[in-house]
Amino acid sequence: MNVFWFIPTHGDSRYLGTSEGARPVTHDYMKQVAVAADTLGYDGVLLPTGRSCEDAWVAAASLIDATQRLKFLVAVRPGLTAPTLSARMAATFDRLSNGRLLINVVTGGDPVEQESDGIFGSHAERYEVSDEFLKIWRDVLAKTRTGEETNFEGKHLRVKGAKALYPPVQAPYPPLYFGGSSDEAIDLAAEQVDVYLTWGEPPAAVAEKIARVRERAAKAGRTLRFGIRLHVIVRDTNEAAWRAADELISRLDDETIAKAQANFARMDSEGQRRMAALHGGRRDKLEVSPNLWAGVGLVRGGAGTALVGDGPTVAARIKEYADLGIDTFILSGYPHLEESYRFAELVFPLLPRAQREGLPGPFGEIVGNTELPKPAPVRVSAS
Repeated sequence: MNVFWFIPTHGDSRYLGTSEGARPVTHDYMKQVAVAADTLGYDGVLLPTGRSCEDAWVAAASLIDATQRLKFLVAVRPGLTAPTLSARMAATFDRLSNGRLLINVVTGGDPVEQESDGIFGSHAERYEVSDEFLKIWRDVLAKTRTGEETNFEGKHLRVKGAKALYPPVQAPYPPLYFGGSSDEAIDLAAEQVDVYLTWGEPPAAVAEKIARVRERAAKAGRTLRFGIRLHVIVRDTNEAAWRAADELISRLDDETIAKAQANFARMDSEGQRRMAALHGGRRDKLEVSPNLWAGVGLVRGGAGTALVGDGPTVAARIKEYADLGIDTFILSGYPHLEESYRFAELVFPLLPRAQREGLPGPFGEIVGNTELPKPAPVRVSAS
């Protein structure tokens, strides 16, 4: 099992929808979160993309030297950059980080934002561009070790004599992650990517989606890995966790929710539509599946659900998704620095994942200057 955390390049807060208790995006804070994730044993971090965020590539590159083993899941945006330039950027990042780059392919689901960046194609056309982009991108990087050139002529993209001179550390190229719920998205995933991502829908819906992707990948003669994007709210008890969930939206007013939902409604993303349908913009029915809470999605686009509970409860819910075939969990929580510690301390010991070797010695403060603290009790995950 791989567990990733999140670098909040669009800001962080104790309360959603308000500046109360909010934190600005500074390099120092991003570095604090990245170093915490690296030290605590997270396998990687996701950096979001879009005009609401600081640039993912610049932010991720600035964190390479601050971390040792942490991998960086960074977005490529077909249509915004040339596939050859994007391939060279990926190779450089992978070399400078010694093989710690992962690629998040983002086609985009907000026509208003797309148009502001000069992209006016329809939903179907954007996926056609993404398909051609990835074919060029993959071929250019795969040929860096042979010196061959890439020639491609498609409906939207064309290159002649394309090549990258510096190969990435990871062969043939850094792994491709991708999420999307439309038929076009699932076709693209089945044919070209390595890890298919879903947002945190109830397990039955996730199972149905995984089955669709597996079936289409099999027709293309391929197999994929699967990941899920979720928030987490973990506390020592279930009661405390649910209080924290309520507190997270306690400063949120109806006008703010309505504005956010209106923005989401204009999007042509099937995944965003499915997220919004879980709560319908209402506060009164936010637990959409046992311990799966949709409150984050009242105002946050994209991933809008959180696993809520104590360590054993959240670990049990994670196991339910793992049993469906998911091996990568991309998590976040508010504020991101503190929640990264809570999740690692309360849930990591209950998950089936390789433990990093650490420094020997006592854990916790020495008692009375001479006595070691008592060992922590073993907590068993609920079945």
